[in-house]
Amino acid sequence: MEANYSKFNRVCQIIEENGFDKSKLIPILQAVQNEYRYLPEEILAFIASSLNISPARVYGVATFFAHFTLKPKGKYIIKVCDGTACHVKKSRGLIDAVKNKLGLKDGEHTTKDMLFTLETVSCLGACGLAPVLLMNEEVHGQVTPDKVVKLIDAVIKQEEAR
Repeated sequence: MEANYSKFNRVCQIIEENGFDKSKLIPILQAVQNEYRYLPEEILAFIASSLNISPARVYGVATFFAHFTLKPKGKYIIKVCDGTACHVKKSRGLIDAVKNKLGLKDGEHTTKDMLFTLETVSCLGACGLAPVLLMNEEVHGQVTPDKVVKLIDAVIKQEEAR
């Protein structure tokens, strides 16, 4: 139960830092998502109550903007570009390699240990580096299935050393 209170304590701090100002809903949601890597439903309801606005309004904002997510994401988000240039350079092979390495079945995007999330995006704006992927904020160009597996292995090794 204590962990639940601490979850709401951090949300209270974020709301307080924004002066309980309902016009700052988007920055509040951004800060909460940065903290938890997604927007939990119970926290959305808590934010609505704290700002004295309807839960529907908070939910509407959270679902309108593609930046926000209502599903938990891993610590490392792998975005594989499948735009035209990357697709022609066989980005599907990268997606398959990531799925196989992480043991993700059809419809799964996040590993059970919450370490990795795989997303397919239409363009990362780095067509000259095709095929390209983004791991968190780091761009990796001219990636092969072998390279992506080595990249994931390096992250796993780094995490195990912590």
